[in-house]
Amino acid sequence: MMWLTLAGMALVTFALRASFLLLPPRLDTPPLLRRALRYVPAAVLTAIWAPELVLSPGYEQMAAGAVAIAVAWRWRVTFATILAGLAALHLFHWLL
Repeated sequence: MMWLTLAGMALVTFALRASFLLLPPRLDTPPLLRRALRYVPAAVLTAIWAPELVLSPGYEQMAAGAVAIAVAWRWRVTFATILAGLAALHLFHWLL
């Protein structure tokens, strides 16, 4: 049953990714979909780090998350947000 689930997930993922490559060039993406796709990277990154931040013991992760959120809000640069969060995590881990 698990293999069937994994195969189904792989098939759906492949179909979604291939659809953007295999669609005819004259078919335009609706503006609403284009606007929604801009938020996918931020949503995926949030889905990765938010559970770890909230469920981890200690205050280092929470403080580093606050630093990363502040950097993301101020400059809106993903790479700078990641670097600031990692640097803050190491600094707070060393200090606390």
